[in-house]
Amino acid sequence: MFCRAMAARLACAAACLIAGLALAPAYAQTLTMRSALSRALEASPRLTAAERDVGIATGQRIQAGALLNPELSYEQDDSLGSGKYRGTRSAETTLQISQAFELFGKREARIAAGAAGIEVAAIQRKAVRLELLSETAIAFLSVLGAQRRIQILDEQIAAIDRLTPLLHRRVEAGASSPAETGRAEVASALVKADRERFKATLASARRELAVLMGDPAAKFGEASGRLDTTGRPPTFQSVVAAIDANPQLVRWTAVYAQRNAELLLARLKPYPDVRIAAGWRHYNETNDDAVRFTVSVPIPVFDQNQGNILSAQESLAKTKAEREANRNMLIVIAGRAYDSLQGSLRELAVLRETAIPKALEASEAISQGYGQGRFTLLEVLDAQASVAQARLREQEALQNFHAGVATIEGLVGNPFTLARESAR
Repeated sequence: MFCRAMAARLACAAACLIAGLALAPAYAQTLTMRSALSRALEASPRLTAAERDVGIATGQRIQAGALLNPELSYEQDDSLGSGKYRGTRSAETTLQISQAFELFGKREARIAAGAAGIEVAAIQRKAVRLELLSETAIAFLSVLGAQRRIQILDEQIAAIDRLTPLLHRRVEAGASSPAETGRAEVASALVKADRERFKATLASARRELAVLMGDPAAKFGEASGRLDTTGRPPTFQSVVAAIDANPQLVRWTAVYAQRNAELLLARLKPYPDVRIAAGWRHYNETNDDAVRFTVSVPIPVFDQNQGNILSAQESLAKTKAEREANRNMLIVIAGRAYDSLQGSLRELAVLRETAIPKALEASEAISQGYGQGRFTLLEVLDAQASVAQARLREQEALQNFHAGVATIEGLVGNPFTLARESAR
């Protein structure tokens, strides 16, 4: 009986475990760069807002092409007065329909401005998409870098802890002071404190990446990718040349067309439109009917739309300056990112060619010599700290390199073939 009850409990527990695994959310798995970028594009409210701007501009374009509505009017004259005009016996009633006709291409100018507005919104959406991809890539790289730095500190803590048995033997043999045990514990505690600081940095980076992917909190597992391979970027002159294809700059061509159409519309507004009306008039006194036909044209004597024309002219002239200011800003951002990645490459060269190999060599020699009594614990700890610091600097330089690449890619709209392969 007991065996059957135990078997039933085990079966129930196994079923619950299997069900839990089956229901476990997919986003708790390892996260790749490709997946992060895809989820960010799907969840971004900024991209949704940019898409709505396209819809808004489309609606404005449709409205710009709408014809003017006709007007229906009813008039009653010579009624409700005195004498023979008392009541409605002598009334004249008129039922009339009128239509205004826009001339000189005003409707076409509105349509052109609306079409340019759609193009501006569509290009702006591409710019927002590039910005989102760049920001998500940089956030993903921050998570990768923080993960790797914590791993380096864990390795340093493990290396210090491996000294503990040897240290106890040296103290028991009288070769070392008992105070060295406390020194090793202090060294381990300081590294653990650094690790906690990096854990906080990792938590913030994970939250930022999660928000970009549409989650209020990080629900994914570890970020998966490599930062240890780099490539030589193109020249800065080619980067600057490619920036001209950035949607933020391309949109100014559409903005210029839109403002040019608005200027044309402002210039055409003083030209009078024609309103034609036709109606039917009934004379109650004689019971006769007649057709009424009118044509009216406004006379642009007082208002010739000069203020709006001047405003449209200045707005058109302002477009070129705005584009140049935008281009200069993008070049400054690209320059900072380019200088950062070039500096990171030089830093990596020094670290990988000299600092890290020499630090590892010295640490290994000192660790071996410590077991033979030729070096002190302080020298061992210092050598291990040098290795850890060199590796931390390497990871920081790698992260800065790939972040600079991601920033420039977001500006030029094209990936660097070699530089980003290791982070994807």
